[in-house]
Amino acid sequence: MQIAQTNQFKKSYKKLFSNQLPEINNAINEVIANPEIGEKKHGDLSWLRVYKFKMLGQLTLIGYNIENETVTFIAFGSHENFYRDIKR
Repeated sequence: MQIAQTNQFKKSYKKLFSNQLPEINNAINEVIANPEIGEKKHGDLSWLRVYKFKMLGQLTLIGYNIENETVTFIAFGSHENFYRDIKR
């Protein structure tokens, strides 16, 4: 299985504080270990899966796509405007 990430994901990851990194790395490792763990979306975002976890007590979402044995991490962030930003 191959792992890829979009530029949006890379930029958001770089901006994280050092106390946030272990929590998001654990969530990423869970997705890599079991790509089907995320909830499959419907409608316009039917290609997207979203995994929800707590980062410093706040609900955070990781959006990713599974295609041809490749997991591509699209974006992560709080629920506010998450889906709107991915549609763009």
